[in-house]
Amino acid sequence: MPDEQHDQSARATAAADGLGLSYELTRHGPVRSLGEAAAARGVEPRQVVKTMVVRVAEGDHRFVLVPGDREISWPKLRAHLGVNRLSMPSAEAAFDVTGYVRGTITPLGSRTTLPVVADLAVAGTISIGGGAHGVALTVDADALVAALGATRADVTDPA
Repeated sequence: MPDEQHDQSARATAAADGLGLSYELTRHGPVRSLGEAAAARGVEPRQVVKTMVVRVAEGDHRFVLVPGDREISWPKLRAHLGVNRLSMPSAEAAFDVTGYVRGTITPLGSRTTLPVVADLAVAGTISIGGGAHGVALTVDADALVAALGATRADVTDPA
C-alpha cells in the first residue's frame, strides 16, 4: 500500500479508536463491484455502507451513510435537510473537504468534521470504508451512529 494510502487508513483507524469504537479491520485487494467488496469483507452487500459527501451550499457539506443496496433519494434528503437544492461535489472538492479520495471516503478521520445523516437501513453489523482502497472497518451501526452524533432518517431508496 502506498505511504499516502497507509497514512489515510491510519487516520481513519485512529479516529475510530479515539471514538472508542470496536471494529474489525479488513484489508483486501482491488474490487470491481459491490458484490466483490462484500465478499472480500465477509458481509452481505446491504452491509457495505457507502459514505457519500453531499454539498448543501458553498462551504456546507454533509456525510450521508448509504447501504450498498440502496441509493440516495434526493427528494427525501432535501426534505430531511429542509433545502431545495443539493449536489454532489467534484472529486477534487470532496478530497479538499475530507482528505480522502472518492471510493475511500469515510466520516472517520475526515479533514473537516461534517454532520452525518445515516439512512434508517444502516443497521446491525456494517462495513464502512477505512480511508484507503481495500481497507474497511466492520462495526456495529448503532455504535457508529452514536459515536458520530449522526442523525437517522429515511433518505434512500432501493438501488
